[in-house]
Amino acid sequence: MKLNPPQNDRAAGVLVTLAAGDALGAGYEFGAPLPDGTPVSMKGGGPFGFAPAEWTDDTSMAIGLAEALVDSPSEPGSAGALTATVRAWTRWAADTKDVGAQTSSVIAAARRLPAAGGRSEADASEFTTAAAEFHARTGRSAGNGSLMRTAPLALAYLERSPEELMAEAGMVSALTHADIDAQAACGLWCVATRRAVLTGGLDVRAGLNLLPAARAAVWLERIETAERSRPRDFARNGWVVEAFQGAWSAIHFTSATASGPAHLRAALDAGRRLRLLGSAVRVAAAPARLAGTGRPGRDDARDGAGPRPRPRIGFVAAGGDP
Repeated sequence: MKLNPPQNDRAAGVLVTLAAGDALGAGYEFGAPLPDGTPVSMKGGGPFGFAPAEWTDDTSMAIGLAEALVDSPSEPGSAGALTATVRAWTRWAADTKDVGAQTSSVIAAARRLPAAGGRSEADASEFTTAAAEFHARTGRSAGNGSLMRTAPLALAYLERSPEELMAEAGMVSALTHADIDAQAACGLWCVATRRAVLTGGLDVRAGLNLLPAARAAVWLERIETAERSRPRDFARNGWVVEAFQGAWSAIHFTSATASGPAHLRAALDAGRRLRLLGSAVRVAAAPARLAGTGRPGRDDARDGAGPRPRPRIGFVAAGGDP
């Protein structure tokens, strides 16, 4: 699909601001709420000892997904693309310093399954099986991890239908997070991101009609609650539903007074009030940036030196310094 210049800028913004928001929030993850007026910067530190401007597991997993999609441009939803994704995640997880607990458990379980067939690497179906077994065993698989990494999927479906994207987002979520709320959150966010890239408009309701009627009603109520509440009200955003609500609340309440790059900064600043600031800004950053007309590729956000999976980026947002 040939994109016009504004669409190209917005598409770049999906990935750039995912990494930037992730790096901004990394040093604050799992910390106490920040008082109003507290400066926020890419300071690093946090529970995993991040370097300043270093991103977390969420961006690293998004990169694995994005690279698998680039390698399968005509069949982004194929078994081959999904298997390439989970194998990239497996290689990355082997020597990284932070992996979400649920994701780590699923990866470990999936790696054990191929042995019965005499294979050394798990494929996508084995990840889906491991994730379903995790859900059946614990009854709890609605962490926010699959939502954090989902944004690149929207870019692979710009010239495909929202219906296809919604279905594929659920499948990619289910590789590690089988809960129906996790799948729906990913689908709704991807459909909204696709629409934002193509039109510049932010509409998180765009995918509601693609859910079963009963589930659509539940999610509409959740969205309306987010729009009546402040980001700080969603302190349990390790749960995918409150991560979604907190991020949308930050975007919604700042859209009336800011646009373009200023909207991104305002949304990130609103997100800092959440207990898991990293979760909020990682979800909110890309769609907030997509509404803008500025160029995301200028010197505001750039890859820094350092090998993956732990690159660092330079970015100034929400009053912070690189």
